[in-house]
Amino acid sequence: MESSSPPVPFPLLQAPVESTYRACTIPYRFPSDNPRKATPVEIQWIDLFLKSVPSFKQRAENDPTVPDAPAKAEKFAQRYTSILEEFKKNPESNGGPPDCILLCRLRELILRELGFNDIFKKVKDEENAKAMSLFEGVVRRNDEIEDDEKRAENLIRGILAGNIFDLGSAQLAEVFAKDGMSFLASCQNLLSRPWVIDDLDAFKNKWTKKSWEKAVIFVDNSGADIILGILPFARELLRRGTKVILAANDMPSINDVTYLELVEIVNKLKDENGKLAGVDVSDLLVANSGNDLPVIDLSSVSPELAYMANDADLVVLEGMGRGIETNLYAQMKCDSIKVGMVKHPEVAQFLGGRLYDCVFKFNEA
Repeated sequence: MESSSPPVPFPLLQAPVESTYRACTIPYRFPSDNPRKATPVEIQWIDLFLKSVPSFKQRAENDPTVPDAPAKAEKFAQRYTSILEEFKKNPESNGGPPDCILLCRLRELILRELGFNDIFKKVKDEENAKAMSLFEGVVRRNDEIEDDEKRAENLIRGILAGNIFDLGSAQLAEVFAKDGMSFLASCQNLLSRPWVIDDLDAFKNKWTKKSWEKAVIFVDNSGADIILGILPFARELLRRGTKVILAANDMPSINDVTYLELVEIVNKLKDENGKLAGVDVSDLLVANSGNDLPVIDLSSVSPELAYMANDADLVVLEGMGRGIETNLYAQMKCDSIKVGMVKHPEVAQFLGGRLYDCVFKFNEA
């Protein structure tokens, strides 16, 4: 069900949105930069997108739904590479100057024009099946933690560990191609605290004192990310009396979960009584965010999501694309969390942290 109405600003952004909100976190250029000359940061990011072209091309070549896939995959690689090289010569070409939203959008447009609608479908399905088989064990381990603060920390570590499953990162795509990843090992192997942005203690303190009425969670990847990271956290919020809206992409992009896929996942995970590992899910809603990229511009979401989220008192933006590369500094009218793992050296450098460092940014209203 694609929304037929035009997109609207997310209602929980601080107003006026036009002057207080900028989606992209990292400025690629400043007003004083020469508009016809690519900045060092633009070149650095264009190179990052260039590096990912071979792994996208390989996924596209193997898409069984597209006739003549190898030839079309080659065409994708050539067209996208030439656009990226053109940006280096003239940043004002192709709708530029480039930022992370434009670079993602152009990649998706070329893939879709060539008939590639979901080149990560096979790996998403495999990872979802794997993660679903582990879901009960993960929530059981959470439920065994009696201390409220420790349980909250365990849930957040689970979100960060799950967020490693990201095929938009060239290095991680290679790791997955070799051997996949163990969720438990990932939880145990997170970089030590303090993380590059670390408001976890303030959040745990608030968690013990407050239950939110309604939370909106912008979700990220398929597999361990949504099933072993976000859903146990959402289930715990439900158990504490919070209504939960999971906002997922309208259309496929990289290995991000779409809202239709997420509806199916939740239905499959429910037990014979329609509960999520024993927890009532009548207050859990899955919404179409209206987004079709691995990053998100909150000045443009589906009217359905805006309507559902209007009275929420907690917003969670999860994943590097939605919570770090975009929206890290987005100001909300309510409590907000930006949580994810830093999976590009360029982001680590900007934040002054380490590769695979964690971001947990908690702001009270």
